[in-house]
Amino acid sequence: MLNVAPMNVAQQLRTMAADRSPFMALALMTVAMQLAFAAWYALAKNFAVDGIGMTGAEVGLQETIREIPGFLAFLVVYVLLVMREQTLALASLALLAIGVAITGFFPSVWAFYLTTFLMSLGFHYFETVNQSLKLQWLPRDQAPYLMGRLIAIAAAAQLVVFGLIALVWKGLSLNFETAFLLFGALSFTVVIFLWRAFPMFRETTQQHKKLIIKKRYWLFYALRFMGGARRQIFTVFAALLMVEKFGYDVHEVALLFLINTGFNMLFAPTIGALIGRFGERNALRLEYVGLFGVFVAYAFVSNPYAAAALYVIDHMFFALAIAMNTYFQKIADPADMAGTAGVSFTINHIAAVLVPVSFGLIWLASPSLVFLLGAGMAAISFVLSSLIPRHPEPGFETTFKRAAVAAE
Repeated sequence: MLNVAPMNVAQQLRTMAADRSPFMALALMTVAMQLAFAAWYALAKNFAVDGIGMTGAEVGLQETIREIPGFLAFLVVYVLLVMREQTLALASLALLAIGVAITGFFPSVWAFYLTTFLMSLGFHYFETVNQSLKLQWLPRDQAPYLMGRLIAIAAAAQLVVFGLIALVWKGLSLNFETAFLLFGALSFTVVIFLWRAFPMFRETTQQHKKLIIKKRYWLFYALRFMGGARRQIFTVFAALLMVEKFGYDVHEVALLFLINTGFNMLFAPTIGALIGRFGERNALRLEYVGLFGVFVAYAFVSNPYAAAALYVIDHMFFALAIAMNTYFQKIADPADMAGTAGVSFTINHIAAVLVPVSFGLIWLASPSLVFLLGAGMAAISFVLSSLIPRHPEPGFETTFKRAAVAAE
């Protein structure tokens, strides 16, 4: 994070501008991704409801379409046969930026489905490769803190996006066409800079160019599956609750996002450091206990301000998900990062594909039931996270293995 002492700011900015390290590349990739995706995320629900007139069922189907590229993330490993991970990351970001830029020009249900798929293909393939690059490029002993810093950088980019939308949407009579185009173009500009200004970094460990599915990674796969289901409750149905039930406008939703990103910008590095200190098991259990309470409260909330408070609290738990990646980093073969990233993203998106469309139908009958089912998911996740050892490593991936060794 920047030291804001006046005499140091100019020097630190010059240092950052000259930095061509892998961490800085990851940081700028994160900025490019957030400029496009955060704008899409802030505008999409209002664009669907207010700009197109979509219902909850149509929004659920649209979210399922958005998650299909994530479900197909395992195909990334085959793309890597002809393209380096760093190159694929930049190409995916460019596709994301283009998809977002053109969204506002096609205000119909089926066109929104198509632009959503295009944008999502870039987003999910970038996230798959990004996960692999972080696990390869970040030193293991510093990974939780550095991942926290990357979350803080993402939050800063989100802060710019949400802040601009909240400030100028009404004041400048901004429309959906202009907003999507503006942020898509900004994201594409950062991608071009990354392509021209950064070298291709050498791989420290040659990655397996095949799908990696190993029995000893089963707990990581299970946590990723439940994480995909949990994320949909927040990104689809909590956001839909704000817009459909409580009537939040674009600038009001953007203000909620602004509060969320402010928390991540300030505290994500600290949360990452605390995960390194207290362990992945404790971090994930804390997340799932908190989510259980938030989801139950969503089911019965009737006050718009209480709902907004729950929405902010819900988002605060996302930073704890760093623990899932650092857990895998500790137990995995270094050559498995790329192959496993695609598999784990696909597993994550099995739930992410099924939940929006199926829960979208449930939503029509009972929004409360959607959130109660989410609370059940949080309870299952808590049980799974309790199986992580205090100090996971290859050969000791779960508490079952530690118990078996102790019994011998």
